Amino acid sequence: MSMPLPRAYGDAALSALMRCSPEDFRVEEIHGFAASGEGEHLLLNVQKRGMNTVFAAKRIAKWAGLPEHAVSYAGLKDRHAVTVQRFSVHLPKRVAPDLAGLQSDDLQVLDASWHNRKLPRGALAGNRFVLTLREVQGNRELIEQRLRQIAARGVPNWFGEQRFGRDGDNVDSALQMFAGQRGVRREERSILLSAARSQLFNQVLATRVAADLWDRGMTGEVWSLEGSRSVFGPEPWSDELAERLARFDIHPSGPLWGVGELRSQAACAQLETEALADERSLRLRAGLEEEGLKQERRSLRLPVGDLDWQWPADDVLVLRLALPPGSYATTVLHELGAVSDAGQAGRRSSESH
Repeated sequence: MSMPLPRAYGDAALSALMRCSPEDFRVEEIHGFAASGEGEHLLLNVQKRGMNTVFAAKRIAKWAGLPEHAVSYAGLKDRHAVTVQRFSVHLPKRVAPDLAGLQSDDLQVLDASWHNRKLPRGALAGNRFVLTLREVQGNRELIEQRLRQIAARGVPNWFGEQRFGRDGDNVDSALQMFAGQRGVRREERSILLSAARSQLFNQVLATRVAADLWDRGMTGEVWSLEGSRSVFGPEPWSDELAERLARFDIHPSGPLWGVGELRSQAACAQLETEALADERSLRLRAGLEEEGLKQERRSLRLPVGDLDWQWPADDVLVLRLALPPGSYATTVLHELGAVSDAGQAGRRSSESH
């Protein structure tokens, strides 16, 4: 990640390695809708190993004999994992090539069905994870206590390190772009804008975590609706808001920076402004405003669903959990402790030789 992040529940409860193999990081999309059974879009439920989503889409397009834009997907999945996700293929004549031609050791079609619309981005209800941590060190009682806290309260909804580039330098690159650097491609520009916004959001969230305010409301709070991008408020504190907050129907929110006034007010707006008053943040804010992005909000709290765990060995911990779309399993692991990405270390080592 691009900045040191505090932990809501105190010091690290464990140290461990993740992604010692792709099978140690399993992700499966929770579908946002059922296939209609008719139409000219073939929905493929695909399991892939060690393959990112864009590469898989290109392979599917080649199999179908279609341009890449004829293949769509709901969300991006990590390469260094075993993942199950949907793709849709636009086949106007409703004739699909033999699925056997798409099967391989690293990509298998689990099922296929017809649908009347293409699969749009974001059309998923969330993701289920099975995460295997190895070489776990720490007191098991304290680790399980931390897991129970996470299940009960959730975790701070950090933007994960994926947003900040392999070496965490996307924010610096964004500042260079804002200063007038030329030759930035459109797709790269989008990545850098996202990194700049994510950095500012994480700074606000870090301030609220330090004050133990990440999962409770402040005066002038803007509330985010669970399972939606919709927000409302500020409005006076009430028993109804307290009840909705307690059952995870609403969450406090933080700014995704852009043009316009902060929607938050009073103490909440003051905290956000002061958290982003350093020179670097002011440059990021100005750059995002110059690019024309609008002020938006994102939930500060991430609910962790169906959290369960097992100990197959004394130093091996297997976690099962479900998260909403747009959130990161690594933020849950961060709250547990110091979890190093063994796969990433291995990849960097091989690239240096």
